[in-house]
Amino acid sequence: MNFNNAWYVLYVKSRWEKKVYESLKDISIEAFLPQVKAIHQWSDRKKTIFKALFPSYVFLTVNSSLEFHKALSVNGVCAYVRFGKDYARVTEKEINQIKLLVEDKNLTDIEINVELPKIGEVKKINYGPLNGLDCEVIEAKNHNKIIVRINSLQQNIMATIPFHVLSESSIT
Repeated sequence: MNFNNAWYVLYVKSRWEKKVYESLKDISIEAFLPQVKAIHQWSDRKKTIFKALFPSYVFLTVNSSLEFHKALSVNGVCAYVRFGKDYARVTEKEINQIKLLVEDKNLTDIEINVELPKIGEVKKINYGPLNGLDCEVIEAKNHNKIIVRINSLQQNIMATIPFHVLSESSIT
């Protein structure tokens, strides 16, 4: 297997993302856990929390088969995500785009879904860290929401973005 600093995806126990992420760092394996801010409502109070953007997923890059197998021994790890016989591999560009997305303070209500977009216009974002990215627009509750497809994960990211930063895309 050729590793070439590829990013792989670990499937972990429910709500174990942060523990697995910290454990991977403790054994010197480079890991990434994209988190988004969310408001959690209890009957008596509200609290701002950070939750995993991709529930039960932790990203890691490995340089050898030893590191690849060492990651599986971390408590809370179930398996590597696979599509058929192939391990899910995420490109460095996609990882960097996800990092820009979760770090942008102008984006709100970030959520994911696994369904392919079926309707809506394709636009190009022309401002901010996602500048140049093509997206599909959905209108929901008077907000403009975008969907960015992360092909290697077969998932979409949805976020609220100001409409004025979108222009016509050359992709149809």
